[in-house]
Amino acid sequence: MPSRTSRTGPAAGPCNGDGDPRVKTPTIYRLHVWLERILPERRVFLRSDTTTRYIRLRPGTQLVALLGGSAILAWCIIASAIVLMDSIGSGSVRDQAKREQQIYERRLNALAGERDDRAAEAAQARERFDTALAQLGDLQTQLLEAEHARAELERGIEISHARLRESLGERDALGSRLAALSEGEGVVPAAEGAELDAMVAALATTAAERDEIARTAALAEEEADRLRADLTLIERRNDEIFTQLEEAVSVSIAPLETMFRNAGMPPDRILDEVRRGYSGQGGPMEEILSTSGRSSVDAARAAAILEQMEEMDLYRIAAQSLPFANPVPSGNYRQTSAFGPRRDPIRGGTRMHNGLDFAGARGTPIHATASGEVIRAGWFSGYGRTVEIRHAHGVMTRYAHLSSISVDVGQQVSRGERIGGMGTTGRSTGVHLHYEVRIGDRAVNPMTWIRAGRDVF
Repeated sequence: MPSRTSRTGPAAGPCNGDGDPRVKTPTIYRLHVWLERILPERRVFLRSDTTTRYIRLRPGTQLVALLGGSAILAWCIIASAIVLMDSIGSGSVRDQAKREQQIYERRLNALAGERDDRAAEAAQARERFDTALAQLGDLQTQLLEAEHARAELERGIEISHARLRESLGERDALGSRLAALSEGEGVVPAAEGAELDAMVAALATTAAERDEIARTAALAEEEADRLRADLTLIERRNDEIFTQLEEAVSVSIAPLETMFRNAGMPPDRILDEVRRGYSGQGGPMEEILSTSGRSSVDAARAAAILEQMEEMDLYRIAAQSLPFANPVPSGNYRQTSAFGPRRDPIRGGTRMHNGLDFAGARGTPIHATASGEVIRAGWFSGYGRTVEIRHAHGVMTRYAHLSSISVDVGQQVSRGERIGGMGTTGRSTGVHLHYEVRIGDRAVNPMTWIRAGRDVF
């Protein structure tokens, strides 16, 4: 009967190839036995013409290979899932961006149509206003002429009445004399009879002239009343035209004022600065107002409308020179970073991000957001290829990480003009545009300007 090993002595284990016993703890031994049971030792034979060799795969080796293969397979599955989810997410983001772009374009087209309709209505109202002013001036001239003619006729009637009274007095005197002669002598001298006949004829002629002057005066009074009625109608029509013009101008100016206020630019200061650069005055409207003899109320309303229309022109000039547009108007982008503190994607840590990042395809066209002068067009430190444009009122825009530049320093560019293509030059982790808006040396949030312009343009 085989002897048992004492509990206090060392446990004898399997021998190695040299016949020396290998001492193992019970836990490791049981693990080895369990691995032998699941992953038995395998041999891979490599046979040649003269020799046969084999490679022995122990359970531990097989376990390591199995775990490594499983880890690689799991990593492949997870990476594929991440790529698939990212592509699906990117697709949904692109679809959402396209839908938002379509909505924005439809809204922009609607606003443009409304703006054109308002401008057409304002132009038509202004033409009607000019025509009404011209007609009113003619009617006022005719009314003044009629009043003058009526006054002349009244003076003529007064003169005729005076002459008639004189003639009547003379007639009465002659009649008395004739009666006296008839009673005293019984016969009227021929000379005095002829004089009396001439006086009677003159009296008849004067009476006919008086009646004709009275009829002419009545006709002139009727013409004056008709002209007064026409003048009243024209004044009512002018009041309607004034009202339409005031409403159209107010509706057009209100969004422009809101746009500048939302961008943090005081409208009064902007208008003063633009007005100093565009100070021309005069025109046909001022000549009409100065020569037509309009009442002070209508003249004040017309002057107020002209002043508001001048403000609209000044707002339009200022809007063209300030960055209210989107630098990537095609809409083929994805905003990846906003304005404000963020984690530095290269060095780590929290840093201030002074602009907006728009990611898109390499070479996506980049456009100037306002008219101005190019003051930088080339490589600029970590910004890579950069374009800087100086605008009015101390505003500057910066376009960084470009792949190409289409403008030169000193060149005057217009709003919407292409200045380069999107790239990844400089300190960048991918293809995108870094866009900044600066007032003096202070960076401001470009999205405030874009949103302010989006509500108007």
